[in-house]
Amino acid sequence: MQVTETLNEGLKREYAITVTADELEAKVNEKLAEAQPEIEMKGFRKGKVPMALLKKQFGQRLLGESMQEAVDGAMNQHFEDSGDRPAMQPEVKMTNEDWQEGDDVKVEMKYEKLPDVPEVDLAGLKLEKLVAKAQDADVDEALANLAESAQNFEDRKKGTKAKDGDQVVIDFLGKVDGEPFEGGAAEDYPLVLGSNSFIPGFEEQLVGVKEGDETSVEVTFPEEYGAENLAGKPAVFDVTVKAVKKPVAAEINDELAQKYGAEDLEALKGQIRERLEAEYEGAARQVMKRQVLDALDDQVQFDLPPSLVDAEAKQIAHQLWHEENPEHQGHDHGEIEPSDEQIKLAERRVRLGLLLAELGQKAEVQVTDAEMTQAIMNQARQYPGQERAFFDFVRQNPQMQQQMRAPIFEDKVIDHIAEQAEVTEKEISKEDLQKEVEKLDDE
Repeated sequence: MQVTETLNEGLKREYAITVTADELEAKVNEKLAEAQPEIEMKGFRKGKVPMALLKKQFGQRLLGESMQEAVDGAMNQHFEDSGDRPAMQPEVKMTNEDWQEGDDVKVEMKYEKLPDVPEVDLAGLKLEKLVAKAQDADVDEALANLAESAQNFEDRKKGTKAKDGDQVVIDFLGKVDGEPFEGGAAEDYPLVLGSNSFIPGFEEQLVGVKEGDETSVEVTFPEEYGAENLAGKPAVFDVTVKAVKKPVAAEINDELAQKYGAEDLEALKGQIRERLEAEYEGAARQVMKRQVLDALDDQVQFDLPPSLVDAEAKQIAHQLWHEENPEHQGHDHGEIEPSDEQIKLAERRVRLGLLLAELGQKAEVQVTDAEMTQAIMNQARQYPGQERAFFDFVRQNPQMQQQMRAPIFEDKVIDHIAEQAEVTEKEISKEDLQKEVEKLDDE
């Protein structure tokens, strides 16, 4: 077997691999010899079938297997000897397409190797960790929002017209084609106008009604409505308004605290303060992460595999195109050419991705099973009622697992870098922290 280098240009490599006919025949004979003791054939005892007959019966199939194994073996040996790590799956093809049994097998292998990543002086990195404390005013604002969401409703003055956000207490009877339908009637039903809890168009027609009014509401059931006998059909609801109520925020007291699972108001305030500061800490971490990436990008430069940059640039361009053209749901829009700015961004992402991977490998950073399980569970909550199906889907999909593992690994490497760097803390206000976070989106 011969492996000959035919191109060595930057990170691009090409090799000619030759597997001789004698090597293939020896591999086939080896496979037949291994199988012979277990083979039975009419007219022969088990293990006594002549080699020539076995070769005639199974030789062609084993020849194909041997060719693949020989080429794979040559490639693996090459990567082991050279230390090259291909950036993407190597391109492999036979060059003697008119091959016949008895000929040597000639194969061409092309790939781009991953670059050698230079050492980084992590101890020389200077980082600033922003710290924001939850002020009493922040806690009071969050409490007020909780009270608003736990609002009650009080009767409006008799004769007051209902407004969006008000609650109307109604009796209603729905009819399709003049006939009442199952589930289309209720008494003393409390409906908050603007909550979008009824059929589209229903709540809007009750804005302006007063206590004691009787009115008809005309709507059309959506085409995708759950009940097939109603989907897409027009309906008329006879409605009697029994009360119009205004929203009133709940009182901020121990009763409100207990409604949210706290022992009393002071305990609820403590929980809110902890939650707010955890949010601030998460935001500050994103700011410092950008500092780390910017510092590494400034420090380290090395050649990048063009194929990785091209794939990343196309992905960026494709994603941005869909964000700017949300009406196009499919991918039948033709090729999208990346801009110079998108190519530059792709180069940064590829460079930093390779660097973080190298740093993580050297630091033996691992994503644990527990961390992966937690990540899957967090994402599964986005699919209420289908959590188990989502969990099984991820478990059976290696590509999805890698997509979820990558950001966890990256964050752990960032933490490792921050532990080695010189970090100073700076206390700032919530507002200033928000401005720093907004800058991340602008850059």
